[in-house]
Amino acid sequence: MTGYDVERVRKDFPILQRRLAEDRPLVYLDSANTSQKPQSVIDTLSEHYSLHNANVARAVHQLGEESTAAFEGARDKIAAFIKAPSRDEIVFTRGITEALNLVANVLAWEGPYRVGPGDEVVVTEMEHHSNIVPWQLLTQRTGATLKWFGITDDGRLDLSNIDELITERTKVVSLVHVSNMLGTINPVAEIARRAKAVGALVVLDAAQAGPQLPYDVTATGADLIGFTGHKLLGPTGIGVLWGKSEVLAGLPPFHGGGEMIEDVRMERSTYAPAPHKFEAGTPPIAQAIGLGAAIDYLSALGMENVAAHEQEITGYALGRMLEVPGLRILGPTEMVDRGGAISFTMEGLHPHDISQVLDSYGIAVRGGHHCAKPAHRRLGAQSSTRVSPYLYTTTAEVDAMIEGLHQVRKFFGVA
Repeated sequence: MTGYDVERVRKDFPILQRRLAEDRPLVYLDSANTSQKPQSVIDTLSEHYSLHNANVARAVHQLGEESTAAFEGARDKIAAFIKAPSRDEIVFTRGITEALNLVANVLAWEGPYRVGPGDEVVVTEMEHHSNIVPWQLLTQRTGATLKWFGITDDGRLDLSNIDELITERTKVVSLVHVSNMLGTINPVAEIARRAKAVGALVVLDAAQAGPQLPYDVTATGADLIGFTGHKLLGPTGIGVLWGKSEVLAGLPPFHGGGEMIEDVRMERSTYAPAPHKFEAGTPPIAQAIGLGAAIDYLSALGMENVAAHEQEITGYALGRMLEVPGLRILGPTEMVDRGGAISFTMEGLHPHDISQVLDSYGIAVRGGHHCAKPAHRRLGAQSSTRVSPYLYTTTAEVDAMIEGLHQVRKFFGVA
């Protein structure tokens, strides 16, 4: 972590200087939900709307050319950031939810990867709902079967029956790289090798992995990977679907409209190659440009440094949280194949009550099921409180959260 100064990093995030009710400093521990934005991203969005606003790939005037250059420049930055072999493998979406729905929908329609009756789709019990519901819809519509990996008691994937789950009938294996609830980092390359051996497509949800890890899409073994901008220091309303060139070429379009066509006649249309085949209509222009600025910021910090800080601060938080009486961590309690989200329960206390009392001290965490109801159900919890530090989190903030948890216990009389 040579040269990584978290206090210096914090100065780049104006919201972290906020004072909340009763003049309490903001302690933001909800970055798995959405990350805060550095000033450079905020300035990029303001500058675009102030000086360069125009639609892309249509106008030949100067503003149009500037907007298009910045938009396509963001595609280049993202391709380099995730080590994609080609910029044309980067498809802009409105978020990872749309990216996953894009894949699940078009696989029901046509092409060499089409899913039909008798085929099987494999997911896991720790998925975000965005990587469960689209596959449920796909299998219900096509007559395919949905299967899933279970979770062990310590919050890791149970791979003991991998040969029963991934078979010659498997057409798709879709799983999360880093769990948004449990923090587990899954052995995606190992699972991908098994899936490729039977000719299945491999889809990854990298919404949490992208912000936390140096990312190399080819090293994962996946065919399609989605992530989202707002967890990556970027704006909301922008996501990315990366896909191998040959896979994108074999998928039909998702939306029809302007810019995704090669030619339109009244009888039929032909389509542009990827990525434009999947980007009908006016895209999220400013959001993509803002995401490009976020990528610049992360690249300047160095994702190796970001990952090292995330490991260090999460390990510190785990150690401190295990000191709190009655607190149960859902998921791995050691920093082995583990990311930054820490979900927990406290005996006799509801997560919403915990979150509200912490908020009264200026500490922002999340209470609920985190769009991961099956994982909660498997571990015997209806819901949980989640703490998720990031590249701007300090040990002092973790200490403030721990003191807040003691105050929660005292407030509700369980101390």
